[in-house]
Amino acid sequence: MGKSESVKERISALRAEMEKRGLDIYIVPTSDYHESEYVGDYFKARKYLTGFTGSAGIAVVTPEEAGLWTDGRYFIQAEAQLAGSGVTLYKSGEEGVPTIEEFVEKKLKEQGGLGFDGRVMNAAQAEKYARIAEKKQVKFHVTEDLAGIVWEDRPDFPAHPVWVLPEEYAGESTADKLARVREKMEKEKADAHILTSLYDIAWLLNIRGGDIDCVPVVLSFLVITKDECRFYVSEKALTEESREYLRKERITVRPYEAVYEEIGALQAENILLCKPLTNYRIIKSLSPQAKVIDKENPTEHMKAVKNPVEIENTRKAHVKDGVAVTKFLYWLKNNIGKQKITEISASDYLEQLRREQENFLDLSFTTISAYGPNAAMMHYSATPETDAELETKGFLLVDSGGHYLEGTTDITRTVALGELSEEEKQHFTAVCRANLNLADAKFLYGCRGLNLDILARGPLWDLGIDYKCGTGHGVGHILNVHEGPNGFRWKLVMERNDSGILEEGMITTDEPGVYIEGKYGIRTENELICRKAEKNEYGQFMEFENITYVPIDLDAVLPEEMSRTERRRLNEYHKMVYDTVSPYLTEEERDWLKEYTRKI
Repeated sequence: MGKSESVKERISALRAEMEKRGLDIYIVPTSDYHESEYVGDYFKARKYLTGFTGSAGIAVVTPEEAGLWTDGRYFIQAEAQLAGSGVTLYKSGEEGVPTIEEFVEKKLKEQGGLGFDGRVMNAAQAEKYARIAEKKQVKFHVTEDLAGIVWEDRPDFPAHPVWVLPEEYAGESTADKLARVREKMEKEKADAHILTSLYDIAWLLNIRGGDIDCVPVVLSFLVITKDECRFYVSEKALTEESREYLRKERITVRPYEAVYEEIGALQAENILLCKPLTNYRIIKSLSPQAKVIDKENPTEHMKAVKNPVEIENTRKAHVKDGVAVTKFLYWLKNNIGKQKITEISASDYLEQLRREQENFLDLSFTTISAYGPNAAMMHYSATPETDAELETKGFLLVDSGGHYLEGTTDITRTVALGELSEEEKQHFTAVCRANLNLADAKFLYGCRGLNLDILARGPLWDLGIDYKCGTGHGVGHILNVHEGPNGFRWKLVMERNDSGILEEGMITTDEPGVYIEGKYGIRTENELICRKAEKNEYGQFMEFENITYVPIDLDAVLPEEMSRTERRRLNEYHKMVYDTVSPYLTEEERDWLKEYTRKI
């Protein structure tokens, strides 16, 4: 049976379950019970139903039609993967495309039914659908996982071992972090705080796990009161070491599935939580007398502002990563055309170089190794069926990163493999200029990514082109590679809402790009630490420190397209790269890097 036929059968099975319950619409988001950006295989119900493999998307099924909403990173990929499946692609944010709420309100029949699994829908979104259901006077069915009912051979629920991140790497004890959270609770007059974000829980407890590929978190909930901290987690995930650590930190361990019943009995009048990050079942499980204080989790801002230990360690992680990626570029440039190299074999070789680095833990996300037209799909993932062989022409785009005990990295380099067109060089140079301009920004405290995004996007807008994603995102510390509240983007909601005030200690990527469907993709990505510059009568000025130490391919740069200032920026960046990385290279690699980072 072909893939599109499998999708049709699965959606047909879901419709049969909907009919049994009198439902006109059923919504299947891409989420676990914690609103994680990436999810484990157990939670990939939307992928199972539609065949679309991207990390972001929401399926909506009615008796007559099925739709898939996703953002600009995935338009090309989704069109290809949904072809022939009967699932319609709705390009979120594009002119004339209805939002899911608009679609649901229009299609929902009076006296009909609307449903989803309340555990995989955040409360803020679910309440919008509840209002539509009330307005239309329909059944609101949120207690069953219908996708799970029709899912044959569903993967096991994850429960990987919990491990402790030593304070020498975390930089702050769990006791001190909890004290800071309780101070925030007191300020908000909250008796209890329910924390559901896996990244925040891992950061707060100084633990890590493996329940999501490339994201070292533990499926769990946390309930914090003035004198207790309850950790809801699978018993299978706890090791002897982690149990002892939790006992020492006075963390009470409870069964993962007990959270819904126990928060219903919580003796707390005012409960602090973040509705956009809390599943709807949690909200509906609370006592009717409980008053919800719906605010950002205090830990979101705390973990985004890296402490001095985290910053110093992150620099060390980037040196290691810079060595691995520079060695990869040397290998690629010297072997292209001499041996068979494919997208996957190139990606595997880069992973091998990373694994040779001390204290390497895992990749920080699945490597994007994309040649030629494949790179126009921003989140392309090579498979044995699509694995393109590299030729001595065009670009290879490699977006990759690693988790080390010292920190997390995220870097993209686009490599010229041989002959390039003038258009390719012009676009590569514009992306290079965009990256350098943003990295060199100087701005007054209080600025957000919204204020600075034009510095990167400007050189591309000047050419009448754009990229349908943000320019950069915050980076977690041995956590999720996409972290809020900091980011760079030109409008508030694109693929994520992360344009908080840029604070000293925040780490944000700088990754403008060009994506020409059917031809090529170009992206240059570095990481920037925000730090204070001078303070004077105008206020506190801020600037960035570039902590990615990998050269940019001068074979694709048109120096005449760059201003004197931009050439100086590139030369200074390349000097820093050579000085930082060269001591760790062989003599041949050093000689090559000297030429590869030459002054222009």
